[in-house]
Amino acid sequence: MNWLRNRVLKLQVWKDTKGQDLVEYALAAGMVAVAAVAAMPALSGTVSNVFTKIGNIINANVH
Repeated sequence: MNWLRNRVLKLQVWKDTKGQDLVEYALAAGMVAVAAVAAMPALSGTVSNVFTKIGNIINANVH
């Protein structure tokens, strides 16, 4: 009888997926973070150039 009860409990554990969503969201957030860190060096030069051009335009028109 104990064998049958243990077998049923093991099957119930495999069907339990309550914590699965949290793990999936954590993995998705991790992938987004890795992609953002990988894109930062490429974007930093572009953003710096844009702000430099904006600053030059403002300085040329203010003075």
